Amino acid sequence: MSPASTLPAGIQPPGETFNIAQHLLAANVGRPDKLAFIDDQGSLSYAQLDERVRRMAAALRHLGSRREERVLLLMHDCTDWPVAFLGALYAGLVPVAVNTLLTADDYAYMLEHSRAQAVMVSGALLPALTAAMTKSDHEVGKVIVSRPLAPLHPAEVEFDVFLQAHAALQRAAATCADDPAFWLYSSGSTGRPKGTVHSHANPYWTCELYGKAILGLNEQDVCFSAAKLFFAYGLGNGLTFPMSVGATTILMAERPTPDATFKRWHGEVGGVKPTVFFGAPTGFAGMLASPNLPARGEVAMRVASSAGEALPADIGERFQRHFGVDIVDGIGSTEMLHIFMSNLPGKVRYGTTGWPVPGYDIELRSESGGPVPIGEPGDLYIQGPSAAMMYWGNRAKTRETFQGGWTKSGDKYVKNADGTYTYSGRSDDMLKVSGIYVSPFEVEATLVQHPAVLEAAVIGVPDAEGLTKTKAFVVLKAGGQATDAELKAFVKDKLAPYKYPRLIEFVAELPKTATGKIQRFKLRERENAA
Repeated sequence: MSPASTLPAGIQPPGETFNIAQHLLAANVGRPDKLAFIDDQGSLSYAQLDERVRRMAAALRHLGSRREERVLLLMHDCTDWPVAFLGALYAGLVPVAVNTLLTADDYAYMLEHSRAQAVMVSGALLPALTAAMTKSDHEVGKVIVSRPLAPLHPAEVEFDVFLQAHAALQRAAATCADDPAFWLYSSGSTGRPKGTVHSHANPYWTCELYGKAILGLNEQDVCFSAAKLFFAYGLGNGLTFPMSVGATTILMAERPTPDATFKRWHGEVGGVKPTVFFGAPTGFAGMLASPNLPARGEVAMRVASSAGEALPADIGERFQRHFGVDIVDGIGSTEMLHIFMSNLPGKVRYGTTGWPVPGYDIELRSESGGPVPIGEPGDLYIQGPSAAMMYWGNRAKTRETFQGGWTKSGDKYVKNADGTYTYSGRSDDMLKVSGIYVSPFEVEATLVQHPAVLEAAVIGVPDAEGLTKTKAFVVLKAGGQATDAELKAFVKDKLAPYKYPRLIEFVAELPKTATGKIQRFKLRERENAA
């Protein structure tokens, strides 16, 4: 935990005994009838949420689950999700929130790696879990099924039945601020995903330092996040941030397509319109390209947030022109739990990731570990109170990433003269062409400014002499037309000539993680196999 002297004025650290679920519930005792969560099938008031969370805690305890044992959480976003997550925390257990888009092999690995004693799963995901349990040697004591689609087996129990069988637990587990609270698995762009362990205090810090201090969230807000709750970004956006101020959250189980997003923006779910929207660059690009894009007067947004990948300036500027609302771009990570560097509402420098969030320190380091001058790319290191404790069962990666008080992000950035920072790509994505670093993101951000281009991804490929050349994979908009030569000339006109892509391949879609991040390593693998 960072010393209080490094924190912004007025923000105090939590006490030594601290349970994040109890903290969030207690913050809303005075608004029992206020809507906390809305989904496609109903809603929960804060009073209903409080009772269900404490019933879940009692039910899990009754199973014989003990302090710090893990509970796997494989659920689509719905009102049962916060009940499951907070109920486990309230009981002193450790929920392990996992991606709903993975394979049975992935879930088998996570069951064995986490040694989860119980699983809470959406009915639609039960077949994948069942297949995973068949593949795994790890035995799960109980499977709790939210919104089942078929009759359940004896070892399975329906979510509401599980809750109603027990009276609400009266007292939360007396956990410490630095006790393990929950796990989030990294996206696993290379190798097996890493179980990232966060403490009870970590969500408190992200709420105070970013949700409240930067976004200015308040009780009147309605929050809606395209990023799902099992992501670090989505967990803050859709659960801890709104609960910390008594706001209302719209949850969406389906994929965040433009039309699904617009449906919520129009207030067609729960009769409320979001005032704060959390998205990612890929999603914003798709929405701006949609023929169904709402008009400015049809939405209630006061601010939009973006993370996951750096936001191209053109997308932010077009969104602002259309809606009169800025996209506040920032960078966070699973390891830091949420955003630690960001633009500010009312103070946005499009094309940059803004300034360090107060409470976090940023350093850019050279390959030798020394400082880098302004204008030169360096490896990004972060120091702040929300850093994860470790990667479970992976000491080598833990020591590589968590270095004393600093966390190595794996990103490269450039510091600008005005104190902002500009993204230069992942450390392993940076290209050195003719001895000069080229940022794939910079070339991609330029390509998407072309009116016919929807998305682009740039990688380095070796030529016949083994020298690195840039290759762009380009997705055109529906009905859009552009030639290889036209796009090369377009980039040359806007960037230094050596940065233009030597090769261009037009593709129907780009490989992405479930968060919408482009998986450049898959493009590299494809090139290597060709």
